Amino acid sequence: MGPRWATVALLALVLPGCPTVDLGDTPPDIGACNPPEGVDYFIAKIEPVYLKIGDTTNGCARNSMCHDQAHGLALSRTVGDDMLNYRVSQDYLNCGQPKASELLTRPLAGIDGHGGGDLFATGSTEYTTFLGWFDQ
Repeated sequence: MGPRWATVALLALVLPGCPTVDLGDTPPDIGACNPPEGVDYFIAKIEPVYLKIGDTTNGCARNSMCHDQAHGLALSRTVGDDMLNYRVSQDYLNCGQPKASELLTRPLAGIDGHGGGDLFATGSTEYTTFLGWFDQ
């Protein structure tokens, strides 16, 4: 019974007492852009002011022909579907360069060409609200 057996015996005594850690499931949005101000900012400022969910006159979700599954940025028109709209919006964000985010550049005057026309300009309330989501 040399040192090798002593090591094996020690490990046999110690290892069963080591706890295992369950890290849970991998979050579905791992690798997705999550702006620093998070979901709460999206729900409070981006969705109602920028996307104007629930507004039947203005906003991205006003017309079923604009933002549905066939046309990209498939927003829910149902008030309360905040997390669904947040997850959809994440696909149109650029965390490394927020000003290059399609969610900003599409409706921005003269930048990316938006089928619904230019909705706001650089420096507007919507523009600064969007960048505030990234804490800029």
